[in-house]
Amino acid sequence: MAEGKIKRVTDKGFGFIETDSGSDMFFHSSALEGVNYDDLREGQLVSYNVGSGPKGPRAENVQLLED
Repeated sequence: MAEGKIKRVTDKGFGFIETDSGSDMFFHSSALEGVNYDDLREGQLVSYNVGSGPKGPRAENVQLLED
């Protein structure tokens, strides 16, 4: 699994993860595991799998690494 940091969460149910390469990875609230979308905060560390969505790469199976 890849790791990154929550860069941005929106009020529309999606956000972006800052990856190790410095690029941003899209994620949707439906891709979260073991955490509620409303509990996410910018700067939290997460692990995820890279998947493919209709608009390109996206994070799947997103899990918090620390609170």
